[in-house]
Amino acid sequence: MAYTGAVTVGGGPDVRELQHLVITKVAVDPTMSNNCYLLRCRETGDQVLVDAADSAETLLPLIGSAGLTTVVTTHQHWDHHRALSDVVAATGAGVVAGAPDAEAVTEQTGVAVTRSVHDGDTVVVGSCTLSVIALDGHTPGSIALLYDDPSGHPHLFTGDSLFPGGVGNTFGDSAAFDRLIADVSTKLFDRLPDDTWFYPGHGDDSTLGAERASLPEWRARGW
Repeated sequence: MAYTGAVTVGGGPDVRELQHLVITKVAVDPTMSNNCYLLRCRETGDQVLVDAADSAETLLPLIGSAGLTTVVTTHQHWDHHRALSDVVAATGAGVVAGAPDAEAVTEQTGVAVTRSVHDGDTVVVGSCTLSVIALDGHTPGSIALLYDDPSGHPHLFTGDSLFPGGVGNTFGDSAAFDRLIADVSTKLFDRLPDDTWFYPGHGDDSTLGAERASLPEWRARGW
């Protein structure tokens, strides 16, 4: 079956097999319906989890005996790290978060962030590389992760900073919205091609090309 990115809580994962990287998407928690992404390097078998959002009983079997090198927490909000403690305890994985959010992640979870990252840093998945893109607005330390597939189009994990239909919630803070729409515009849409597939923290995936024409509307409405 071709990958669609349409997953439901309690349903099975959706798996995308690239030449060098395998992406497994699963939804957890019926209330929040968070997406978690397990990335596996085909060459080395190393694995990285993007957001241990909830339900360690779902995530740990996906991780399996191959183990886990790193958990990347895309931002500090509680619904994106509820299983962090259990996953780290079971796997010994390191924890990565955007520097401005790192202290809050540790305070909320009791788990030390072993590496605080900034815009332009990288996270390795075996022989594959993810580039960190800082996106201020939804939270100060929100990050996206870019895998620029050498054999295909880019793949972008956006947390809660970009969704089909708009940027992430800035909770009525117009200054935060201005920062977020600016970062999303310049660091994502201005930089990356239309065929960039993005994977958000909730709901369905999309491409930058499908959303690009809506940027003026997003700016005008202020959310």
